[in-house]
Amino acid sequence: MRVSFLGLGAIGTPMAVHAAAKSTLTVWNRTRAKADAFATAHKAAIADSPRAAAEVADVVITCLPTSREVEALLDGADGLLAGLAKGGLLIDCTSGDPASSRRIAARLAQQGVAFIDAPVSGGTSGAVNGTLTVMCGGDAATFERARPVLEMFGKKIVLVGPVGAGDALKAVNNAWLAIHLWSAAEGLAALVKAGVSPAAALDVINASSGRSNSSENLIPQRVLTGAFPRTFRLALLEKDVAIAADFIREQRVPSAVTQQVAELFRQARVALGEEADHVEVVKLIEEWSGVEIRS
Repeated sequence: MRVSFLGLGAIGTPMAVHAAAKSTLTVWNRTRAKADAFATAHKAAIADSPRAAAEVADVVITCLPTSREVEALLDGADGLLAGLAKGGLLIDCTSGDPASSRRIAARLAQQGVAFIDAPVSGGTSGAVNGTLTVMCGGDAATFERARPVLEMFGKKIVLVGPVGAGDALKAVNNAWLAIHLWSAAEGLAALVKAGVSPAAALDVINASSGRSNSSENLIPQRVLTGAFPRTFRLALLEKDVAIAADFIREQRVPSAVTQQVAELFRQARVALGEEADHVEVVKLIEEWSGVEIRS
């Protein structure tokens, strides 16, 4: 199978490594140096443009920061639309927004190209290990076409609804991540101020009903240790929470908590900057509270 992979970011690069091992791979990246380094390391071909990448592929995968970047690749003499042939397939692994994915799908359908939105969850470790969860939006026939490609880097691959449904579910998932992380940090800051050891608090909470990925993994590994590694940018999580807030509002569902957390993460992004990791929001709560949550 001939696959072209566009977008060699922190998640996209290890996904493309798996694709290179299981297909004839061509890569394209906005920063050419990344594509050059990848091609040398993994014996992949390099495309000079999105169009060139599409022209040599049976399946095109995009993995970019937002849907806006994906849409931008469609147009122009060197865009994807100029290179995609009738009968082709575009799999978008971007954590995008449902409305944009529906627009992209409609434009591709006009020239006989299938589309599925397939955002992933599992972080860089899941991408490296090939164990990502992939949530797909599209029709059943397109999903079955996409499955063998998605299995190159995904472990749990689920068709969750029509085009845009994968993006919606990913956004809601990440909104829950943000809610859990923020609320856990608030609670722990208060407990520390009251003289409770954060390690002891988490030991109890993680054996009780309040546990979450934040309490079981993120805070013990990154906050209590003071490590704060940069694995997933706060700016990207803030984007996802905003998508979730808009989506829930559009469905006419009350969403006071999600809307409030979307605003808090917007403020955190402004305060901490574009390169901050998502877990660094805990630092902001520590600053506001006047305590440190450390073991």
